[in-house]
Amino acid sequence: MSSDSSIAAVFSQRLDRIRARLEATGTDAVLLSVGPDLPWLIGYDAMPLERLTMLVVPVDATPTLVIPAFEVPRVVERPDLFTIEGWGETEDPITKVVSALSGSARLAVGDHTWSRFLVDLQHVLPEACWIRGAEIIGPLRSVKDEAEIAALQRAADGVDRVAHALRTGEIPLIGRSEADVSAELSRRIIAEGHAKVNFAIVASGPNAASPHHHASDKIIQPGEVVLCDFGGTTAEPHGEPGYCSDITRCVYTGKPPAEFQEAFDHLLEAQAMAVRASVIGVSGASVDKVARDRLAEAGLDQWFLHRLGHGIGVEEHEDPYLVSTNAEPLANGNAFSIEPGFYIAGKWGARIEDIVVATVDGPRSLNRIGHDLAVVEA
Repeated sequence: MSSDSSIAAVFSQRLDRIRARLEATGTDAVLLSVGPDLPWLIGYDAMPLERLTMLVVPVDATPTLVIPAFEVPRVVERPDLFTIEGWGETEDPITKVVSALSGSARLAVGDHTWSRFLVDLQHVLPEACWIRGAEIIGPLRSVKDEAEIAALQRAADGVDRVAHALRTGEIPLIGRSEADVSAELSRRIIAEGHAKVNFAIVASGPNAASPHHHASDKIIQPGEVVLCDFGGTTAEPHGEPGYCSDITRCVYTGKPPAEFQEAFDHLLEAQAMAVRASVIGVSGASVDKVARDRLAEAGLDQWFLHRLGHGIGVEEHEDPYLVSTNAEPLANGNAFSIEPGFYIAGKWGARIEDIVVATVDGPRSLNRIGHDLAVVEA
């Protein structure tokens, strides 16, 4: 996307798809507040305030953005797509939302909407039937177009370069705290074109057995694994929403014990097999099973503590989820992580993660940096 006019055309197409899905599901309107839906749909990222911002998208009328009046200057006005209804400090925004609904009876509300606003809406619309906004917008956001995939690729390229620096020893590990290394990863993520850092997990030695370990003041020692899982959200031009990156690689500080190397090699194969299995038409549950079965052959499945993967886009975690309960088939344009791991409490852990896109030509891995266990000298 290279201009404001082109992104406006994309937003228009997305609104049309929303209306079509509203009609297909018999839903009168979708109401979207804070979170990733608004940036994806109209290019506006609402501040998470106690003051209500809400886009009302009826099935058969022009959308209305209800917003605090002093926030209106932050909105890129697109009158062909939506109208803006500013409200003052002494006004009730709920009445403005209800007015824009025109008596709708079946309503979808964005998953990130604060409960206080939903409770107020339910109070003034006691007869309305409510469903999750994800039922309307989730399937649409989960299928990425070419421009979205290109944005995800740029994000992946950025963190690949950070991972390369980690794997080659350009980022020193031994003698530094996990928190210090995490801070350096964060600085490098920003330098690689991201607007913000979403997370930078650095877990060394026994801490690697905690999948979402918070980087601590523990000093990284010779002879231990260092698991690094990091990603952010890109900066995009012309009001486009940013897209997320997410990668996990492991480094060993010195020669790894044979036991760990063998377990890691099994993990490496499980991850590669799951990537190859991520073809259009195969369920998320089936892909999860491929990795889980391979780890079971190695006796590691009992330490694989989470689902295989999650969708990714303008949100770090979104549809589709690669988990044993998801029977939905992968679709062309679905983007998701493939991240098996093993976590043995008090001992060590490991994870390998790539972002993959299901395409008509087969699975496309966006992360291309080496997956093997990198070793840096102790």
